[in-house]
Amino acid sequence: MYTILGFIQVVVAIVVIFLVLLHSGKDAGLSGAFGVGGAGGSGLGGGSMVEQNLDRATVFFSVIFVLNTIILLKI
Repeated sequence: MYTILGFIQVVVAIVVIFLVLLHSGKDAGLSGAFGVGGAGGSGLGGGSMVEQNLDRATVFFSVIFVLNTIILLKI
């Protein structure tokens, strides 16, 4: 059980690192990578939707990471 949770911990840690690195600095945001102007979104809201989903995924995997860490400490 410890081995499985340890493997999950490593995978989730790599995913969290990847997701955090996708976030950019104060000005550009992820929408800048997709050609959306400084306004933060297009007429369809594509840029801001991508950033929202990126934020949600980062929070989700971060919570999984913390819960898995607590479980590993209790074993």
